[in-house]
Amino acid sequence: MSLFLSRLSRLRLVKPALVRRSSSVSLLISNGFSATSLRQTPPCSVIGARPCGDDLGGLIFAYADTHAWTELDKMKVSVDLVHNDLNDTMVTIGASHGWVASLKNDGILRLHDDLNPYALYEDPICIPLPPLVTLPHCQTKIITNVSMSSSSPENNEDCVVAVKFLGPQLSFCKPAGKSSKPEWTNIKIENPCFYSSRVMFSKKDNMFRIPGSGGHLIGTLDLCEPNDKLKLQCVGFENFPPKLPTPVRELMDSCCMSQHLVESTPTGETFLVKQYRKTAEGVARMKTEYLMVFKLDDEGNALYTEDMGDLTMFLSKSEPFCIPSTSFPGFKPNRVHILDFEETACYDVGDISIAAASGTFYSPYYFPPVDN
Repeated sequence: MSLFLSRLSRLRLVKPALVRRSSSVSLLISNGFSATSLRQTPPCSVIGARPCGDDLGGLIFAYADTHAWTELDKMKVSVDLVHNDLNDTMVTIGASHGWVASLKNDGILRLHDDLNPYALYEDPICIPLPPLVTLPHCQTKIITNVSMSSSSPENNEDCVVAVKFLGPQLSFCKPAGKSSKPEWTNIKIENPCFYSSRVMFSKKDNMFRIPGSGGHLIGTLDLCEPNDKLKLQCVGFENFPPKLPTPVRELMDSCCMSQHLVESTPTGETFLVKQYRKTAEGVARMKTEYLMVFKLDDEGNALYTEDMGDLTMFLSKSEPFCIPSTSFPGFKPNRVHILDFEETACYDVGDISIAAASGTFYSPYYFPPVDN
């Protein structure tokens, strides 16, 4: 482990390789967006795939600002991958940088670019990672999420893939590393407040970070300083809103709370988002009822805010991200877009209001913008 961690310590982020795009997607983008937004593709999500034989389907996706569906007939993807285990053969378990991760019964985690509408689907890429290694008193069947340090796991030898399992295990792998055979580095987290947390990569700090339950602790793993333990930082919450009305407090008390660390690459800010969800009355579906957004500083202070400025945030089963709304016509600032298996919603941080719709979303992943 120490040898591999020393290799991780040499990680330096480089400019990612250009994302492959088909001419049909480029045409769709050029027809719908201004010159400013043409510098990057707009955020989007997969809606489904229209079956066209041989277990393949034409990809259907939607731009996050208009929610208008677009079907790309020339882009054929595995229907099982889109609809997430229809035939009990494959389960997608997360996404990062436009890559979707799947886990089959063979215990092999794979990275796919098939669901990324901006990739060239005539030659999709599937990267099988080494067999998962389960640490004592841990499990590797249920995965919380996947995070990557860059968008090029197929050819960037410094790209690190992090997998957070439900429980104490956190694992890392470099798919294109210099070693002839990639391997996993496995860490056992002792503090149980991180057992259900999601891992994220901070481009600003060049490290992986994990928020503890409730957001009062943040664990970090610095890739430049090899260590098999998380470095812990206490979070102090400041500028809480005035005393919340009793109905709001009762609502929050009745919800399940999860926390997300979200980094804004355009501004260099880091946000801690507390998401409150509960089941609808008489329906076994979880939906978001309330959000609290905090800005984090380098000293570990979390400042409550109702103003994210020009930013629009995206929370889904993919790694969260932010965009400057003025760069993409149709997006409104100070909003949080939410996509999960059972809901899609837009939360107004300033007005503290939410517009939501329930349904079944088999591939609840927002794909971030990429450079044109």
